[in-house]
Amino acid sequence: MNIGITKELNNNEKRVAATPSSVEKLTKLGFNVLIEKGLGDSIFASDSLYEKAGAKIMDNSKAILSSCDIILRLDKPSEEEISSLKEQSIYISFLNPFKEKNLIKLLAKKNISAISMELIPRITRAQKMDALSSQASLAGYVAVIIATRESQKVLPMQITPAGTISPARVFIVGAGVAGLQAIATAKRLGARVEAFDTRPEVAEQIQSLGAKFIKIDIGETEKTKDGYAKQLTDEQIKKQRDQMTKICSISDIIVTTAQVFGRTAPLIITDEMISQMKPGSVILDMAVESGGNVSGSEINKIKIINNVKIVGLAKLPSFVAPDASEMYANNLYNLIKEFWNKETKMFDLNLDDQIIKSCLVTYNGSIVNEML
Repeated sequence: MNIGITKELNNNEKRVAATPSSVEKLTKLGFNVLIEKGLGDSIFASDSLYEKAGAKIMDNSKAILSSCDIILRLDKPSEEEISSLKEQSIYISFLNPFKEKNLIKLLAKKNISAISMELIPRITRAQKMDALSSQASLAGYVAVIIATRESQKVLPMQITPAGTISPARVFIVGAGVAGLQAIATAKRLGARVEAFDTRPEVAEQIQSLGAKFIKIDIGETEKTKDGYAKQLTDEQIKKQRDQMTKICSISDIIVTTAQVFGRTAPLIITDEMISQMKPGSVILDMAVESGGNVSGSEINKIKIINNVKIVGLAKLPSFVAPDASEMYANNLYNLIKEFWNKETKMFDLNLDDQIIKSCLVTYNGSIVNEML
C-alpha cells in the first residue's frame, strides 16, 4: 500500500505532514512512502534524509495523489487535487469540515474516505493522535514569544543598582491547551501572569502553573462532551467584558485563545477595552484565523490602535515548523498504526470504532459524520 505526502498549497505553511523519522516508522509497518521533492526544505530535512528513511522521492505531486492509497497532509486539498485523487483512497488532514462543505461534497462524490484531524475525539486512547492539542500547545508557546518580542517591556523583575523594574503583567484569556502553555511560557520568562476561563473548574490548572485565576461571575457556563468551552450567551459576554476591562487596563501583554470549534470566534477584547489600556501594551489574538477575539485584529497584520499593538498572526505553529512537523507527523503515524491491519494489509475504517466514527467525514461516496 502506498502512502503519499505532498507539499502544502499555502506558501505560509512551513510545517509538513511527514518527517524522516515518521517515514522510517511507516516503512517498517510495510508501506511504500512517496514524497514530493523538496517537501522537507522548510524544516531543514533534505530529500536524501527522506530517501535514507525509505521514501521514494517524486517530482510530480499529481502523480503522488493519483497513485497513493493514503494521502497525508496538513491542509485540505484543492478542488483540482480532489480530481487527481485515486478513487477509494484515504485523505487525512485538517479539513475545516464545517466551513468547507462544498469540498466535503466533492470528496464524497469522488469516493474518497476523508479523515478530519480536527475531529479526533478527546479520549485517552486517542491522545497520541490528537493533532489539535499537539499544535495548540506549540501555538501557545509561540504566542507568548512573539508578544514578548513585540512588547517594549522587560518580562522578569530586574533588581539593579540603578533601580528595580517590576515584572510585566501578562493576561491570558482562555485556559485550554494553548492557554495553559501560554501561561507556563510567560511564567518561565518571569512575568506576573493572570488568566481567565469561562470554565471555573480549570482554576486549579491555572494556579498549578503559578498564575492567578481571575474569577469573573458570568453565571452558569457549560462545556462540550470533549471538554471545550461552549459559546456564551450575549448577556454572559457583556458581563465578561465589563469585568475584564479593569484587568486589561493594567496588563502589559494580553494573549487571547478563545475559540469555539466550528463557529466564529467570540469577540472578547472590544474597542472600549483597548482604549483603557496602557500605551505600548500588546495584544496577540490567537483566534484571528477564525474571526478573532480582538476588535481590529487582522490575519497576518500588526496594527496599532490607541497606542496598543494588535498582533494577528496565522499558523503560529509554523514559527517552530521542525518541532511542529515532528509532533503532527507522529499524530498521523499513531493514527495509521492504530488502524493498520497487518494481516489484511489494509487500513481498517471500522465505523463502530469511537475514533473512526468521530473523525471520518466521507466514506463510500457519502458524508457519514453525524456532526455534519
